Amino acid sequence: MTINAQFYVLKHDNELGATCPAHFDLAARTAAKQYRAGQRIFIYVDSIDDAHAIDEHLWCFEPDSFVPHNLQGEGPKGGAPVEIGQTPPVGKRAVLINLATHLPNFIRRFSTVYDFVPAEQTAKQAARERFKSLRQFGANISTKEIEN
Repeated sequence: MTINAQFYVLKHDNELGATCPAHFDLAARTAAKQYRAGQRIFIYVDSIDDAHAIDEHLWCFEPDSFVPHNLQGEGPKGGAPVEIGQTPPVGKRAVLINLATHLPNFIRRFSTVYDFVPAEQTAKQAARERFKSLRQFGANISTKEIEN
C-alpha cells in the first residue's frame, strides 16, 4: 500500500497559549476535518505531556463542535474515532497525524500521513529527516506552506 503524505510547512511558530504550539492547533483542525470525512485517525506523540496537550486542545479549539477522541487506554473498547498515543493504535486506522519528532515504526499501517514542519530550526531538521524516511518508503509526498 502506498502512503500519501502531506507536510504542512509553518512560517511562524506562534504559540496558542503556553501548552499549544501552532502545529498542534493545525493538527487538531486536520483531525476534525478527517473525522468529519468519516476517517479514523491516530495522533502520534512523543510524550504523555504532548498527548495531554493535544487532548486538551481537541476539547476546546472549536467551541461549537465536538471531535470524539481519547488517549490510549481510555474510552470505548475499539477507541474513539480519534486516538492519541505513543504505541500502535487500537484497531484499523487509515490516517496518521504525526506530532512526534520521528515517524512511528508502524507507519506502514496508514494510507495517509499528515506531518508538520515548524519554523524552529531543530524541529525543522527533524521534519526533514521524517520527509527523507517517507520518501525512502516510497510515499507520495506533497507540501503546503501555512501562513499562521
